[in-house]
Amino acid sequence: MALGHGEKDETVKEADIMPLGDAGHGAVTVPERASFWFRRFLAFVGPGYMVAVGYMDPGNWATDLQGGAQFGYRLLSVILLANIMAVLLQALAARLGIITGKDLAQACRDWLPRGLSLPLWLTCELAIIACDLAEVIGTAVALNLLFGLSIMAGTLISVLDVFIVLLLMRRGMRALEAFVITLLGIIAVCFGVQLVAAAPPVGAVLKGFMPSSVVFTNPAMLYVAIGIIGATVMPHNLYLHSSLVKSRTYPRTDEGRKDALRWATWDSTLALTLALFINAAILIVAAAAFHGTGHQDVAEISDAWKLLSPVLGFGLASTLFAVALLAAGTNSTVTGTLAGQIVMEGFLHLHMPYWVRRLLTRGLAVLPVIAVIAIFGQGKVGDLLVFSQVVLSMQLPFAMVPLVWFVSSRKYMGRFRLSPVLVVLSWLVVLVIVALNIKLLGDALF
Repeated sequence: MALGHGEKDETVKEADIMPLGDAGHGAVTVPERASFWFRRFLAFVGPGYMVAVGYMDPGNWATDLQGGAQFGYRLLSVILLANIMAVLLQALAARLGIITGKDLAQACRDWLPRGLSLPLWLTCELAIIACDLAEVIGTAVALNLLFGLSIMAGTLISVLDVFIVLLLMRRGMRALEAFVITLLGIIAVCFGVQLVAAAPPVGAVLKGFMPSSVVFTNPAMLYVAIGIIGATVMPHNLYLHSSLVKSRTYPRTDEGRKDALRWATWDSTLALTLALFINAAILIVAAAAFHGTGHQDVAEISDAWKLLSPVLGFGLASTLFAVALLAAGTNSTVTGTLAGQIVMEGFLHLHMPYWVRRLLTRGLAVLPVIAVIAIFGQGKVGDLLVFSQVVLSMQLPFAMVPLVWFVSSRKYMGRFRLSPVLVVLSWLVVLVIVALNIKLLGDALF
């Protein structure tokens, strides 16, 4: 949909608002332009935090723990680089939704050849199931650490989260966003306390954020660095963000879209800054607790939990770690359900009740966990978590390439298309992430 310069339609049409299925939610009202700027900004706060959840899931935890334990603070620069790339890609997703009125799934269906729509939908569904698999494992491990439940029992209990999602869906978009932001706050507080307890050397931490050639010359460090970047950008987040930004009732005019784009970009940038803090905190705590203390081989979440309190000399450290993990898994449940619904409706025009969609996706994610535990024992669940990240890396190009293509096009974006500098930068980010994910996939398989 190309935007004309003379477009003056001030009304907010139903099609411009994110389809929220049969739950009957309303859109979030944005104050008039004459209102205090902070009130307008608060009206746009929410979607960015919903997508930030995907940047601190159990897949990120595994790579951050391994990087901190093995190499100290040196890979903080990689976390910073990955976050900068994520900020750019999520800003592009918000731009697509706000300017065109279509989310990424709808744009792929309407603007790409029909022969591509079905394969793209299938790969995206596979990515959502893989992401849900990581959530299942993270929730099961957290319940095991906190309450001593077996991984099998925790896996089965994770199916019940459908009731949490259903309740939130019926209370509206703001309830969803408040729930997610609250859990993100819990995660941040948990790791903030652990950072204080770990008391890392400030100089070494700041130095870790500076780029270093040793990351590229050390093969083992490069492998973990690739894992950190590969686990950062979640494909379903691009679909999710491009839809969530449409839930605000800004005027669908050029000026209204420009204003909405500014606030939505601030929202996602600040939210991903919080994700940067949490990912960096995981690595810093792991570096302070395990690197140089004889525990450099710590890579499993359960191993880190056992050692945190004894090594740091802080009794609550392990409990806070497990609580944060449980909050991360629960948070991802909400955003995963929304992403699944958006993808199905966008690609297929097919609506399915949220609870049916949730049970279907979670059921497909639970089955591999049960099978691995039954055949190999719960000790192999960590390998399944790694496999889920490999599946996500395979799907990533199918989300990034169409997104950058659409937002770079005058045909679809009108005067809001990317500038030549941003076009080059965006394609460079895509190429870097795809190349690193291919490397990570090759190392994992061969």
